[in-house]
Amino acid sequence: MIGNILLLSFREIRRNVLRSILTTLGIVIGVAAVIIVVTLGEGTKAQVQEEISKLGSTMLTVFPGQRRRGGGARVPAPPFEMDDVNALRRETSMLSGVAPMSIGRQIVVYGNANRRSQVVGTDREFVNVRSWGLAAGRLFTPVEEQGGKSVCIIGETVRKELFKEEPFLGKTLRVSKASCEVIGLLEPKGQVMFSGDQDDVVAVPVKYYQRRISGNKKVDQIYVSALSDSLVSAAQSEVEMIMRERRPAQPGSDDLFTVRGVQEMSSAFQSSTTVMTGFLSAIAAISLLVGGIGIMNIMLVSVTERTREIGIRMAIGAREKEVLFQFLVEAAMLSGFGGIVGILVGLSGAWAMAPLLNVPFIIQPDMMMMAFVFSALVGLVFGYMPAQRAARLDPIEALRHE
Repeated sequence: MIGNILLLSFREIRRNVLRSILTTLGIVIGVAAVIIVVTLGEGTKAQVQEEISKLGSTMLTVFPGQRRRGGGARVPAPPFEMDDVNALRRETSMLSGVAPMSIGRQIVVYGNANRRSQVVGTDREFVNVRSWGLAAGRLFTPVEEQGGKSVCIIGETVRKELFKEEPFLGKTLRVSKASCEVIGLLEPKGQVMFSGDQDDVVAVPVKYYQRRISGNKKVDQIYVSALSDSLVSAAQSEVEMIMRERRPAQPGSDDLFTVRGVQEMSSAFQSSTTVMTGFLSAIAAISLLVGGIGIMNIMLVSVTERTREIGIRMAIGAREKEVLFQFLVEAAMLSGFGGIVGILVGLSGAWAMAPLLNVPFIIQPDMMMMAFVFSALVGLVFGYMPAQRAARLDPIEALRHE
């Protein structure tokens, strides 16, 4: 019996191909929109995780002052000094590294080539905290750090823009009004959504930066890294406790510093992405509702057109539940077909849009299955009233219908 009903339903759908296609258009659009939004949303989350790996998943950044509530500029506070960096190194037990960061954008010159790059005054701990390896050369020596020697380590972007294909180790760069010898090249990290091009950097010893470039002893930020991912929260609490002792605030006032983790920024971004994905999916689901109403409408028309056929079937022994089941199957087949087409359209759209948004294309089989099942359920729900109406027709009145 089921086989016959499926065959009859398929025949009826095929009999009016254009009408069937137009009927399922709402389902196709709704499912395709949901698939595109969810697929790109998952791609964005995966991209964020990749960015975290570039920055270092255990890294924490300590800023002077507090960011204003609701965003905006950071509230001014006394800058850090090297004593703060050394205190963190002495008094912490959950950190694997602490690196000072004096930062500024300066004109960097080699020969006839120049560019404005980020110049960072730091020490050899910088590469450990940032999980950043060397592609060539070496790190600063302790003697070079203590003496503030004129040496520097460059990023891949600086190498490409200034040196092209020339050898670079041992060459002299002019940084602002000072100069330094290139002793190393950092491994390329590329663009990071949180902080731009990571490879457009020149790292120099912090004492050299303070003496020759900034002209002061302030440290703009402190980078620290926890011993492991599981200890990030505990390490953050420990850093905050130490900094409160060193930078006490007035009672009832905010701390004179901020500690932010990469995971914290990632969680905030991913929460926003999840909310936005859910919101857009809810809007896309409206198309499924519209598609369901379209299916109900066309099934009511179909019942009217096939009233005499229904009467003949019931007159020769067809029962109400068989008629009901047939129309429900037709509605489910229409919406299920729309769901399949919508999935294919959605995957094609997401595949085309992913490179434009610079996010990976990630297929989610569970979401595709859910979309198909939901589209079929839409057909059953909205097809029930027309199917019930067909099943309750009086055979005699149905046979009289012209």
